[in-house]
Amino acid sequence: MHWSQMFIPTLREVTADAEVASHRLLLRAGFIRQLGAGIYSMLPLARRSLLKIEQIIREEMNAIGGQEFYLPALHPAEIWKETGRWEVMGENMFRLTDRSRRELCLGMTHEEVFTAIARDELRSYRDLPQIWYQIQVKFRDEPRPKSGLLRVRQFTMKDSYSFDLNAAGLDASYRLHDTAYRRIFDRCGLKYVVVQAESGAMGGSESEEFMTFSDAGEDWVARCSQCGYAANLERAASGVRPVDDPPDEREPEPVHTPGRKTIQEVSEFLHVERSRQIKSLVYLVQDAPVLVLLRGDDQLNESKLANALSTEAFRPAAAEEIRAAFGADPGSLGPVGLDGKSVRILADHSLRSRKNLICGANRNDYHLLHVTPDKDFAPEYADLRSVQPEDPCPKCGAPVGIDKAIEIGHIFKLGRKYSGAMKATVLDRSGEEVLLLMGSYGIGVERILAAAVELFHDEAGIVLPRSISPFQAIVTLLQPENPEHRSAAVRLYEDLWSQGVDCLLDDRDERPGVKFKDAELIGAPVRITFGRKMSEGAVELFLRNSKQTASVPLPDAAERVVRELEEYRVELPPPTAS
Repeated sequence: MHWSQMFIPTLREVTADAEVASHRLLLRAGFIRQLGAGIYSMLPLARRSLLKIEQIIREEMNAIGGQEFYLPALHPAEIWKETGRWEVMGENMFRLTDRSRRELCLGMTHEEVFTAIARDELRSYRDLPQIWYQIQVKFRDEPRPKSGLLRVRQFTMKDSYSFDLNAAGLDASYRLHDTAYRRIFDRCGLKYVVVQAESGAMGGSESEEFMTFSDAGEDWVARCSQCGYAANLERAASGVRPVDDPPDEREPEPVHTPGRKTIQEVSEFLHVERSRQIKSLVYLVQDAPVLVLLRGDDQLNESKLANALSTEAFRPAAAEEIRAAFGADPGSLGPVGLDGKSVRILADHSLRSRKNLICGANRNDYHLLHVTPDKDFAPEYADLRSVQPEDPCPKCGAPVGIDKAIEIGHIFKLGRKYSGAMKATVLDRSGEEVLLLMGSYGIGVERILAAAVELFHDEAGIVLPRSISPFQAIVTLLQPENPEHRSAAVRLYEDLWSQGVDCLLDDRDERPGVKFKDAELIGAPVRITFGRKMSEGAVELFLRNSKQTASVPLPDAAERVVRELEEYRVELPPPTAS
């Protein structure tokens, strides 16, 4: 390809709403352009990188026995209603009607469609196992699209699904995908960790996410530097931070706390630590109130609450609903004296074995002193709190850290969630009908590109791994009007292509500074410059990762470029001093 003939609209500046590095640099380097909120056009450079990413995915999926499909993006509502997800997905799903007033949606994911095919086509255990995948466009009515390709409304995803007869088969399919994903992300040059995760609206049991740590991420990961424990904050557990309670046990005693509603206000008024208080939150599940109790210095994790309630159909109660159920305003609530039959009481494990705590008295402007769980009220216990920095690791007890991360892949076991709802069965060896066991496995294709840019960039632009760079080498011609230089540059360019090197010939009539800046901006690993050194029969070799330059005899240039590319690696920049 000749740069003079390519569409590469590089920019020196971008709009202020491009806040994260990948958004700014992909715009500046001419990879993408925004069409609407969360909707991006992929320009030629982005398309070249994305096709390389897709090919890596395809090769590794095929290597584990995956078979590629391409399914519709437009789905009839009926198939989603079979599993109940037509309602569960809520406003995140794009919905429409056709000219006959039939309900349809744009696919966010394809569990239902793949399960329907398996239900209709698989008959016997002899047909198993199956691994089916596709690389296809998905749609999500994202309420707050931002950060370029990291939070969008239309995106490309590799989703695969395994179908097995039994748990041992599902375990094997899960391990195959784990291996394939590690190879995919290794080949894409990413630095990543595998963390325990929640399956969310997809359902299922065992679940892991592949994450790259970045300040641009919207996920939080708790991890231990000592033993390697890592989990998405939605799933992360920890030990309990130690706290000393007064040794004597006394009966609850009301105390007047005028106008003090929050944990902090009560703490300051009574001169007690927040950890000595019980935080009371009220949620409604099918209009029934649930009182959720936490230690005063903890925060509720709603993903864990959903697990404890076995439903995602809950919401915070409004002030008037709280008054109707408890006879008091928010800020004066507590569990003592409640009838467990009318109000379910759910407490975090950190309150177990505590004593002499403080909570609301269910009477405005009053709290209770000396409250002891299991003596003064009888809760159900569950893991409800969000892990905080320096909490004890659940495995080794060392302090955990919490970092922002970008999710690039997710694997989870669906079990019989979809096969049961859609009655997808096969005959086992004894001739009995059994429900298929399923797994679901996703990779965000554009997420890989964006994550790579977030990880690998500098003040000059993008520094992509060579496997996913749109071009591996740029032959830069500083004097395109010089026939000798041009002829030599074209010969090297063609020689590199013949050796499998994706190469771009920069033959534009531009100043050298513009050409050098553009080449660094788009992140090609190697630049070969035909300029002053040609008087000595040499070219200049520039490596994008190290910014090192070398003079190379022209006859040796192709061989040197190939060798440099074989050894080319990009590394994370050193942390900046705070």
